[in-house]
Amino acid sequence: MEKENWYYIDSGNCEPAINMAMDEALLTWHSEGKIPPVIRFYGWNPATLSIGYFQKVEKEINLDAVKKYNLGFVRRPTGGRGVLHDQELTYSVIVSEDHDAMPQSVTEAYRVISEGIKEGFQGLGLDAYFAVPKTDEEREGLKNPRSAVCFDAPSWYELVVEGRKVAGSAQTRQKGVILQHGSILLDLEEDKLFDLFKYSSDRLRERMQDAFKKKAVAINDLLDSPVTINGAKTAFKKGFEDGLNINLIPYTLTEEQWAEVERIADTRYRNDEWTFRR
Repeated sequence: MEKENWYYIDSGNCEPAINMAMDEALLTWHSEGKIPPVIRFYGWNPATLSIGYFQKVEKEINLDAVKKYNLGFVRRPTGGRGVLHDQELTYSVIVSEDHDAMPQSVTEAYRVISEGIKEGFQGLGLDAYFAVPKTDEEREGLKNPRSAVCFDAPSWYELVVEGRKVAGSAQTRQKGVILQHGSILLDLEEDKLFDLFKYSSDRLRERMQDAFKKKAVAINDLLDSPVTINGAKTAFKKGFEDGLNINLIPYTLTEEQWAEVERIADTRYRNDEWTFRR
C-alpha cells in the first residue's frame, strides 16, 4: 500500500503559550484542509508545568514551587493531569477523525496513534507495550485519579516498559480533528515534580512518591547509554513513519502562520483568564 505523506514539524524549544497555540493552529488549519496530517516534535523554554483542561489550579497546584523553580505554567486544551515538561521529547499528532486509519473510539484512536511511539521505543531497544487496565479497580482508578500527577498511572493504551509508564498522552477532538500530544521522558527529577502539587499531608505525599517510583520511569534509567534529545527525535520520527505507515515531509511555518500562532498565544494561552479559569 502506498504511504501517505504527512507534515513533520520540529519546532525546537518554544515558550509554553506558543507550544499550545501552535498545536491549536495546526488543528484548525488541518480542519480547513490547508495542511495534511502533522507530526510535531517540540521542547519547552523555560521548563514548564502544563495542566489539563479540567484541572483546578487553586486546589491542586503549588504555585510557589512553580515560581521557585522558574517554570513556565500553561493550561492545555486537552484533558489529563499535570505534566512537568523538562527533560523530555514532546510530540503532537494532528489528524482528521474521519481519516481511514483512525477508529471512532477515543481509546482505539490512542492505540493507533501510539503505535508510532511504541515503534520509537522499540527502535531504542526498549520492549514497550500498551497498558490495558485489567481489573475493575484499575478501570475505576482511571475515572477517579487519586493524584494530580500525570505519570502516576498509565491510562488505556499508554506505553509501559518493564511494568512502568514511559510516556503520557492526552487527546482532544475539535472541528472534526484529533489532537493528541504527550511527553516522552528522557530524564526525570522526581522531587521537583512532586513539589509542584498540593497534598493533604506530608505523609500522603511521601506515600504517593514512593508508589510513583514503581509506576513511572524515564528512558535513560532503562538504557545502558543515555539517549540525547536528537537521538530520541530520530528514533521516534522513524517510529511514527513505521507505526502509522506514513512518510514524514519536513515543513516550516510561513510568516503568516507564525503571526496566527502568536495571536492565539496572546488571546488564550498567555491569558490568566484561560490559565486560572477553574
